Amino acid sequence: MALLQQGCSASIARSLRPHISMAAAAAAAAAIASPPMVVPRLRKTDARFLIGMSESELRQLALDYGQKSYRGKQLHDLLYKTRAKEIQDFSHLPQVFREELREAGWRVGRSPIHRAVTASDGTVKILIRLEDNRLIEAVGIPVEDDKGSFRLTACVSSQVGCPLRCSFCATGKGGYSRNLLRHEIVEQVMAIEEIFKHRVTNVVFMGMGEPMLNLKSVLEAHRCLNKDIQIGQRMMTISTVGVPNTIKMLASHKLQSTLAVSLHAPNQKIREEIIPSAKSYPLDALMHDCKEYFQETGRRVSFEYTLLAGTNDAVEHAVELAELLHCYSRGSHVNLIPFNPIDGSEYRRPYKKAVLAFAAALEDKKITVSVRQTRGLDASAACGQLRNDFQKSPLLEVPTTESQISPV
Repeated sequence: MALLQQGCSASIARSLRPHISMAAAAAAAAAIASPPMVVPRLRKTDARFLIGMSESELRQLALDYGQKSYRGKQLHDLLYKTRAKEIQDFSHLPQVFREELREAGWRVGRSPIHRAVTASDGTVKILIRLEDNRLIEAVGIPVEDDKGSFRLTACVSSQVGCPLRCSFCATGKGGYSRNLLRHEIVEQVMAIEEIFKHRVTNVVFMGMGEPMLNLKSVLEAHRCLNKDIQIGQRMMTISTVGVPNTIKMLASHKLQSTLAVSLHAPNQKIREEIIPSAKSYPLDALMHDCKEYFQETGRRVSFEYTLLAGTNDAVEHAVELAELLHCYSRGSHVNLIPFNPIDGSEYRRPYKKAVLAFAAALEDKKITVSVRQTRGLDASAACGQLRNDFQKSPLLEVPTTESQISPV
């Protein structure tokens, strides 16, 4: 009778007509005659999204709607293999199930691409229009080595904008709106795969936002990318400028992914000048947490260091950095990032000679170092350049169709 009262009375009564008693038939007729129950419509903010759900969760979802468990496996394949973007495209599922999902407020969780720009080196920056008409940016970076091996890295955002406002980063200058949900992170990788028509091999959480301020969604997206999209944990990197207590939380999950800490300075004084949030998270405390992270996980921490001409790029700074790293970590790796120009910044990109001298000073102190190759510079897709006018205020005029990829 509960099912009869939930709006399925007519179909159930017809299917059971040969087997029910006169009393049951009378009750069914009364139920049909009474006004149908109104299923409350969910507000947009209450919408539920399928992208990000595991196979076991989707199987349970199918059971919750009176379907067989294998329908959940079909859902999983439609989402992550077929890459269906709307529930109406779930042709393998019964129409009744599809309608019930839609009526209950379920959505796939794929957003349209507002714009895509291709740089001269093949890097593609995409702007994804979210449901609230705010825009986020993600970057696809293709690399082919001398042996013909192809690697496609997705640089994904974790927030709409960033509240930390590092002085050398464009994202913070554009303002901050909110955290991304797990499906909004996962769909960035899926969009990049569709543009390149190639599997993403590596994921770096280094786009817009501070991942540790949205750790729940980042971890959920990480699980989905690993288990459902089938990207190995060791092929993923989670970056942070440092948020108190979060490195310990991340360590407890014992991921096989790389933790990249954005250091950018060899001492507290310089770090506070370029990273405002460093005042609440002293360098010594950050380095202590990195040391404990290594002890807890056995995974080496990678340190990011943006070189700003005349600010933190002197050889003396490199020597000081090496001493800091030797105090707190073993086998440290430093990734040097020559500053990428952004509008409204007084910082300058150091000359190549200064970059090489800094790297050599670190190597002399037995620190492993690499210099990041700048990619996507002419599309404003390089490290620190992601920013748009609609990360704080929503886009008012919404295009009816997805835009095409355009060169810079």
